[in-house]
Amino acid sequence: MSAAPGPVADLRRSLRLMVITDRVMASQRGWLVVVESALEAGATAVQLRDKRAASAELLAMAEHLTPLARRHSALFLVNDRFDIALAAGAHGVHLGDDDLPVAEVRRVVPRDFIIGRSADTEEAAGDAEAAGANYLGVGSVFGTETKKEVIGEVIGTEQLARVARAVSIPVVGIGGVDASNAASVVQAGAVGIAVVSAIMKADDPGTMTRELLGAMEL
Repeated sequence: MSAAPGPVADLRRSLRLMVITDRVMASQRGWLVVVESALEAGATAVQLRDKRAASAELLAMAEHLTPLARRHSALFLVNDRFDIALAAGAHGVHLGDDDLPVAEVRRVVPRDFIIGRSADTEEAAGDAEAAGANYLGVGSVFGTETKKEVIGEVIGTEQLARVARAVSIPVVGIGGVDASNAASVVQAGAVGIAVVSAIMKADDPGTMTRELLGAMEL
């Protein structure tokens, strides 16, 4: 059976620019307004991340995003919670080091369910691919202030390139990525970038989205 049209069928294209949500950074504008502006300007994926939200609240947030992502033919992922992703009709989940193992999630989700995994070494990347991950989020490439556990940790584009060469699945660069360095992420072998503050804190999320996309055109 051929793959269904849309984000799942063309995963590499869908991973070109992933917007990761942050309610605090979005401030009074509202995170959903920022995400919608980014999607309208061409963002290809959105990842719902909110560590503080209770399950019911996170599900409600995901249910707002599902039709919005569908309307813009964008990939929609939920951070950590594959159960929320399934309940809301999202395309998949992104798993970190403290989440369930990729293999265990793969065992219970539908065949076309997308699983992303964070990895910053060749070994971790290979293990994730072997376990059934569809793509990798690799970083922090340039440093980040959005994840306390990795503040100060920078792998750089050379390590990003080594990880990208170690696997056959798509790699996305994350951590401190903005319009000034997005091109170097793609040059290192990533299919795209994942950003939080670059868009969530932007005065004009739509304009910043277009700048990021333009910066990656090699």
